[in-house]
Amino acid sequence: MAFREITAENWNDNIFESVSKEYMLITAGDENDHNMMTASWGFFGEMWGHHTAMVVVRPQRYTMDFINKSDYFTLSFYGEELKDIHKICGSKSGRDINKTEACDLTPVYDEKGVYFEEARLVVFCKKEYVQAMNEESFVDKDNLRWYKGDYHNMIFGKIEKILTK
Repeated sequence: MAFREITAENWNDNIFESVSKEYMLITAGDENDHNMMTASWGFFGEMWGHHTAMVVVRPQRYTMDFINKSDYFTLSFYGEELKDIHKICGSKSGRDINKTEACDLTPVYDEKGVYFEEARLVVFCKKEYVQAMNEESFVDKDNLRWYKGDYHNMIFGKIEKILTK
């Protein structure tokens, strides 16, 4: 099935379900080298006058190296039938294995990022803002239970294109 482009206003997913239960792959890089990781935290909304996605990535993750070097990143969703890819992309490092091959994914290269043919939905984001989280900024200190000093980086991206099948 071929992808078709939609607008953010025509995106009909329950994004809370998609992110927290289906998960997504955060991918950055180019046709020469890329990496992806599973994420189940993030948000979509309006920021700085345009549609925006925000994801969080720990600084030690290999994917963060690619995000730092790239102007774009993609967020892709695969549905329940391909949820097993998250077992690899959420537990293995691209430093140690080729996750694209391990998951039997077919990369597609676009001027705005790398995504995979097997996805049901792809969101292309232009990186706009990156900031490291820190302990001092937590108002609700109970949320520190998610960390052992390795706070996430917040990455905001302007949504420039959405593809769906």
